[in-house]
Amino acid sequence: MRKGDELPPLEIPITRTLIVAGAIASRDYQDVHHDPELARQKGSPDIFMNILTTNGLVGRYITDHFGPRTVLRKVAIRLGAPNYPGDTMVLTGTIEALEDTSATVRIVGTNGIGNHVTGTVTFSMRDAE
Repeated sequence: MRKGDELPPLEIPITRTLIVAGAIASRDYQDVHHDPELARQKGSPDIFMNILTTNGLVGRYITDHFGPRTVLRKVAIRLGAPNYPGDTMVLTGTIEALEDTSATVRIVGTNGIGNHVTGTVTFSMRDAE
């Protein structure tokens, strides 16, 4: 692993089930994450993914790539364009910094309308047991 290395992209289909399950799992019962009609009444064209689900998917992207010894130390993300059902989010990453057993990866997650998530993930590698 070297600074500037790019991680392979991860395509995540955005389904109603993923959006609702993520909201329920994170105890986010806001109607905009599960009720299409109430989401429309509030100005959204449909339900949309919550930040906690996005955060989990970003973490999964890193741990899937670097393996089970990966320990997430800091996840700093910012949301942009919403993830709506029927779209696909593509996560990409670039290694931004390396220090001993730690690394920081710049993350971008795009969908059909723009950048859904941007930020960085700092992680370290646990010693093998």
